[in-house]
Amino acid sequence: MNALSAPHLAALVSGAADSDPQETAEWREAFAALVASTGPARARWMLDELARLARDQRIGWAPELCTPYVNTIAVDQQPAFPGDLAIEERLASLMRWNALAMVVRANHSYGELGGHIASYASAADLFETGFNHFFHAKDAGHGGDLVFFQPHSAPGVYARAFLEGRLSEDDLSHYRQELTAPAFTKGEGARGLSSYPHPYLMPDFWQFPTGSMGIGPISSIYHARFMRYLTHRNLLDCGARKVWGVFGDGEMDEPESMSALTLAAREKLDNLVWVVNCNLQRLDGPVRGNGRIIDELEKLFAGAGWNVIKLVWGSDWDGLFARDTTGALARAFANTVDGQMQTFAAKDGRFNRDTFFGQNEELAKLAQGMTDEQIDRLKRGGHDLVKIHAAYAAAAAHQGQPTVILAHTKKGYGMGAGQGKMTTHSHKKFESADLIGFRNRFNLPLSDEQATSLAFYKPADDSVEMQYLKQHRQALGGAMPRRETACDVVPKPDLAAYAKFAIEADGKDMSTTMAFVRMLGNLLKDKQIGPRVVPIVADEARTFGMANLFKQVGIYSSVGQRYAPEDIDTILSYREATDGQILEEGISEAGAIASWTAAATSYSVHGLAMLPFYIYYSMFGFQRVGDAIWAAADQRSRGFLLGATSGRTTLGGEGLQHQDGTSHLVAATIPNCKAYDPAFAGEMAVIIDAGIREMMVEQQDVFYYVTLMNENYAQPSLPAEVHGDVLRGCYRYGRFPADAAETQVTLMGSGAILTEVIKAAELLAVEGIATEVISVTSWSELARDGATCEQAGLREEVSGQSFIAQQLARGNGPIIAATDYVRAVPESVRAYLPAGRRYVTLGTDGFGRSDTRAALRDFFGVDAASIVQAARHAALQPRP
Repeated sequence: MNALSAPHLAALVSGAADSDPQETAEWREAFAALVASTGPARARWMLDELARLARDQRIGWAPELCTPYVNTIAVDQQPAFPGDLAIEERLASLMRWNALAMVVRANHSYGELGGHIASYASAADLFETGFNHFFHAKDAGHGGDLVFFQPHSAPGVYARAFLEGRLSEDDLSHYRQELTAPAFTKGEGARGLSSYPHPYLMPDFWQFPTGSMGIGPISSIYHARFMRYLTHRNLLDCGARKVWGVFGDGEMDEPESMSALTLAAREKLDNLVWVVNCNLQRLDGPVRGNGRIIDELEKLFAGAGWNVIKLVWGSDWDGLFARDTTGALARAFANTVDGQMQTFAAKDGRFNRDTFFGQNEELAKLAQGMTDEQIDRLKRGGHDLVKIHAAYAAAAAHQGQPTVILAHTKKGYGMGAGQGKMTTHSHKKFESADLIGFRNRFNLPLSDEQATSLAFYKPADDSVEMQYLKQHRQALGGAMPRRETACDVVPKPDLAAYAKFAIEADGKDMSTTMAFVRMLGNLLKDKQIGPRVVPIVADEARTFGMANLFKQVGIYSSVGQRYAPEDIDTILSYREATDGQILEEGISEAGAIASWTAAATSYSVHGLAMLPFYIYYSMFGFQRVGDAIWAAADQRSRGFLLGATSGRTTLGGEGLQHQDGTSHLVAATIPNCKAYDPAFAGEMAVIIDAGIREMMVEQQDVFYYVTLMNENYAQPSLPAEVHGDVLRGCYRYGRFPADAAETQVTLMGSGAILTEVIKAAELLAVEGIATEVISVTSWSELARDGATCEQAGLREEVSGQSFIAQQLARGNGPIIAATDYVRAVPESVRAYLPAGRRYVTLGTDGFGRSDTRAALRDFFGVDAASIVQAARHAALQPRP
């Protein structure tokens, strides 16, 4: 980067007074001689030894985690650029233009569609270097890299797909117009392009949803770790594959972005490379206006154990640094905060000459001989293809650590009046002069009329640029992003083979949690599906009675087990292994759901169908990581989420925040999530079996949320004839008394409260009130069925009767519904009940409390006595 050695430069930047310059010079010369004679490895060892000595002497010193504001890779360390620089710059300019035209055209036409240009303008060169030289797609000899794209840069990815022939000009014309595109309205023709990367909306194109800030970064880490998991378990060799993530510097403020950094370092995930686009701006202004985000991130990542590569200045600065023998540039940068750096980006060469280079005589001399235009065109590192390639190559070759590249860019790079402005993120409309200026800035082959009319531009197929683009992608396996779903069907074992004890329980006492764990253990033993099962827990395996699985399949650890566990002599001792099957994620629900998503999308990411079961306390699920679950839904995940100790009254002593009354309410909002609240082990077994069939055999893009309880009670056998009804949402459990010809009241219940409903029915029968009990396994499935019937009727189609109405057809009295969730859950089916019948819902609205289950159910009014009282009251009231 410059003529000064790194230690000398650091000393000059620090500005610290030197009490003995001669001694300092001797130390520098000695260290330089050591490097020259024995090489970097010995020099690093010596520095480590000196650091140890400093600690032993307790002098209160530790190495600074922040290095000078210059490139990590010096000029003499840069590899030769392997491509044609001029062609790649022209291609990048075309991508920029077509991306801009796409967004601006949409907003000229409609004015309300939104879209972003400035982010891609800053990241275009980062993307293009990856596309041309590093991002490997899946082909016969390579499993394919995983690339997480900065979401606001989606227009740039579409622009490249247009040049590659994957998207048409008409497709680009329907950016953010998914409902009016011919592919949607007519079933053929131009498709609408989604705002951000959405695999659900564009299932053949996008692999990973990144639109929710922070979800992409944590997901990339757990995908990288899951690839190691597949390799260590000998299921799939992922050794040659990389995970690349291009993220924003403002995005690093999200807790999810930062929460798994140490895991990546601890696991030595050198298959992971992050590129943080440090354009210094969020939506409204600077990321760290009064500081330097690159310095902050360097400290953070280095402290977490990552390899950090700073990509700060472009090649145009090399000559300036070479002439700077006093460290004036580095000192100036060390004293320039990002808010001022943003101002430099927004101003012209004359302003930067006067304001930056005019700070002192040393800087002014460096700028002598440069025109204002040359100063204006001094590139930041993230806009220099040669520097970017050097950083990427070093990151790809690095071993033993994940790597982060901190790439310094300008937001809105090249956008003229929009570059570096506070408003640049929302800059979507351009006047004719702006468009011509953009054309000129990037030397685009467009006439004035083409530029002002926002014409898309695609070179001829036989042009040098197009041939270059196609050849480089062919060498890297073809186009990307590209989502594929081909994978082998995995046979499902017979239900009785792993769950006979549940469907033929014959009154045995057990909790549904313990029943699930027993089923899981049996599934793991199956030769075909067993290896595909991925048990995931956050930190509660023993709590859920899963300790027996430690010995059976082990806990995954990339380094095995380097210690003798305290409980080694017990039958349920803790066991870690490189081929372990359980993923135990520690106290991190965000990490556990990211791990689940990696396994749940393995069928499309790796062509290998896996079956993850993530079991957790239900109140730490949808309420806590709901956005991550939505992202998993967008990615078309397949797997099971098990919300244990669910409901507001089953986890009696925990109280307030530790009692879940809403997870089923949230789960019902996710279209491809099937949510069930079974009361009995047999019901749960039928549900689990159906999910395995849908996901592994039929390969449907659904996932299941099943709530479990830790309360032991008698489990009845489940008749085969009601299995189908269980899956549709409810079934007739029985009449009380059993020989009642007609019933006066219908009681509905789910999960933990069904036992209270049954007790209430028995009490009412003693009083002479004949009752029918309906076991509700899924309120949301009943509500969806009812809505489907209603919508069909509105469209004047043959709608039929809702399933819940069919199930209730034999009675004509009031209906009482009770759950361990807020009343809004059973209220969701009110519109689909038979006409003329009173409907009373009982639930657990409000804050939780700590007490016994009996006291809690009495407090919330969902115990047997409360249900009886509600039934009596409803039975005495006149019909509505």
